[in-house]
Amino acid sequence: MARSLLFITLFLFLVLSASGHGGQADDADSSSSSDKPNLRARPLILVKIWCLILVFIGTFIGGISPYFMKWNDGFLLLGTQFAGGVFLATALMHFLSDANGTFEDLTSKAYPFAFMLASVGYLLTMLADCVVSYVYRNHRNGSNGDVELQGTAGNGKGSDNGRTLQSQSQVHDDSVDHFVKAPLATATSFGDSILLIVALCFHSVFEGIAIGVADTEANAWKALWTVCLHKIFAAIAMGIALLRMIPDRPLLSCAAYAFAFAISSPIGVAIGIIIDATTQGAVADWIYAISMGLACGVFIYVSINHLLSKGYTPEKGVSVDRPHYKFLAVLLGVGVIAVVMIWDT
Repeated sequence: MARSLLFITLFLFLVLSASGHGGQADDADSSSSSDKPNLRARPLILVKIWCLILVFIGTFIGGISPYFMKWNDGFLLLGTQFAGGVFLATALMHFLSDANGTFEDLTSKAYPFAFMLASVGYLLTMLADCVVSYVYRNHRNGSNGDVELQGTAGNGKGSDNGRTLQSQSQVHDDSVDHFVKAPLATATSFGDSILLIVALCFHSVFEGIAIGVADTEANAWKALWTVCLHKIFAAIAMGIALLRMIPDRPLLSCAAYAFAFAISSPIGVAIGIIIDATTQGAVADWIYAISMGLACGVFIYVSINHLLSKGYTPEKGVSVDRPHYKFLAVLLGVGVIAVVMIWDT
């Protein structure tokens, strides 16, 4: 049932995207190619607001769904690879091409501005991941050091009481050993989960900005389903990972984590809407080109380093966890974007 609902949701996003592209082609026939889109047009802003609402609802439901149902590991594994293909193709075919075309219209300098900004976006995202990994590693090492000190103190106290309490000391040693080997079930779990949310939210804000600075309704719908496709799978995987970290987490905490992840992209959408509402003309074009270039780098990093290389790791082996199955899933994701881009040219 859950799998069917997710398929229906993704299908609706595809239909919305296709219908949006069709409308864009009709508008292009009825207007001159020199006309610039009105970034403050009421229909465009309403579409972005709908995108803001839909991306929040879809991500929030996906984030809390592991608390109520068990997802098929094979479906999540291939779905994550499919989302990685969609992300990679969107970055290269849509964001990079739009940014490059806009820069060519804005300046006559023969410099690859779009590609440079894509590299900057990639490096900024990589730097953020390095910072998160550094904090995570120090947090884990510090917590494990405290646990080892506690275990040493406990063993010393047991030896002072004499050897007649050997059975009690053995039980105590076993409990300390289990405590050291399972740090995710102790105080480190809260810090680990917070760092996981922070890393995911950082990417999501930039993904939301890509929706907020869209210059047409069709581009907004296309960015919506691309971001939602990734975020739904990411939210489900996040929920499963958090349940593994803190198995006895209450529903309220589960909902709080899902809300924090779900609200990040709408914040990015709101930032993009504000940028478009306060700028116009050449300034808006520069902001759009720069945002698309940076978003391209963010999307490439997320697709390669988080979705394709790491992806979703099931607890138990699944039959579809094979390189050729993953390749076909990525190929399908790239193919979907390649077909959708037919209406964008």
